[in-house]
Amino acid sequence: MRPNERRQHILELLRQRERISVDELARTLSTSQETIRRDLTSLAEDGQVTKFHGGASLPPSGEHENAFQTRMNEFSQEKRAVAKYAAGLYAPGDSILIDTGTTTLFFARELARLNRITVITNSLQIAASIGASGNRVFMIGGEYRPESEQNTGALAMEQIARFNAEHAVVTIGALSTDGAFDFSIEEAEITRAMIARTRYLTVIADSSKLGKRALFQVFPLERIDRLVIDRKPMGELAKALADARVEVHEAPALNKPDWP
Repeated sequence: MRPNERRQHILELLRQRERISVDELARTLSTSQETIRRDLTSLAEDGQVTKFHGGASLPPSGEHENAFQTRMNEFSQEKRAVAKYAAGLYAPGDSILIDTGTTTLFFARELARLNRITVITNSLQIAASIGASGNRVFMIGGEYRPESEQNTGALAMEQIARFNAEHAVVTIGALSTDGAFDFSIEEAEITRAMIARTRYLTVIADSSKLGKRALFQVFPLERIDRLVIDRKPMGELAKALADARVEVHEAPALNKPDWP
């Protein structure tokens, strides 16, 4: 992996977690700790990270937003459009596994308008949105990650394995002809566990994820039943999705936000 590519992966991991150790970066990126230290020094000199003893974090923002909150504001109109359209694909009585992500959180807020929905999730915010509307929620436990308010790890995956849901709705970090990818190995493992316990998989994402790759492959295109996106893929990716028999839905743009 080239230095620039490796540093981009470091930044993506930090956007997921806010702070990370040199040791974990070295293991995740399959390189030496000395190489990681040089990368962090270079990123720190550019003002992209803040170093601390044994690791690095995102630089503090003036609004004190964490990485998850920052991503909520990125392509928010597109994510809301996708969320609103995707929620309309479900009906009372459906059972849905939902993973943690900014687009799936917008989706959960829209889904909460329905009645008699059963949701299984590892996201505290998604559980709160669905539960507040009187719908049934199963909260997956595990190791708590405060920056994204989700539970991950082996315990979470063991609990997911106890469920059999008709649907899974997941979001992704990137989508290419080689499949769906994520920047976090913990989140990739949770998503894989969820789709193993469902019959019908819907992927929801904004179009900034298209034609890109991330560090961890989550599943191939052939596993996707339905993709909801704000702008249809073009070229090789469109062909690969058609060959994989993926049903592609283009969400219409919203005229204005449905919530602040």
